[in-house]
Amino acid sequence: MRYADGGGLTPAGRRRRETVRIQAAELFEENVKPPDVARRLRVSLKSAYLWQQMWRDGGVQALASRGPSGSRCRLSPRCLEKLAAYLDEGPAAHGWVEDQVWTAARVATLIGRKFHVSYSVSGATRLMHRLGFSPQVPARRVAERDEQAVTVWKEATWAEVKEPGRPRVATSASRTKQASPGSRPGDAPGAGAGTPRS
Repeated sequence: MRYADGGGLTPAGRRRRETVRIQAAELFEENVKPPDVARRLRVSLKSAYLWQQMWRDGGVQALASRGPSGSRCRLSPRCLEKLAAYLDEGPAAHGWVEDQVWTAARVATLIGRKFHVSYSVSGATRLMHRLGFSPQVPARRVAERDEQAVTVWKEATWAEVKEPGRPRVATSASRTKQASPGSRPGDAPGAGAGTPRS
């Protein structure tokens, strides 16, 4: 699945937020207090106080947008376009024929092969998110699945491996009121608590 601008704010969204901060700066110049700024601009009180401090320290320029957040990408925009196209081709087109899954390790290897840039597995994961890719669950079962073998395994092996469940008895989930002693199994702790001791 892909999201615009890597799932973060779009350039238009960043411009809208910057406009609100600039309006806040104009109000601060008119000596409007942060609680009133927050109410007028429909922002949090915390944001209004933070913006006021930034405005005091650096003026209106301190409230300008700094662009997309995150570390600088080591691939050029042209290389990122090529990488997205490679990913859309699928793993088989690049030598991974055993399955059609892009893992972060495979993406890191692909980047090294195609662009001669070294990425760690976690770096490749972040880069894929930046490109708008997200992990996906397969939409259908694999064609090679042997339903008969699965059924045999469930009936034979799973029945042996599966632990038996707890016996069904009345229990209490209350922290303050215990289950009545009569409802406890005979071998359970406190089963004889209802009878007085001699």
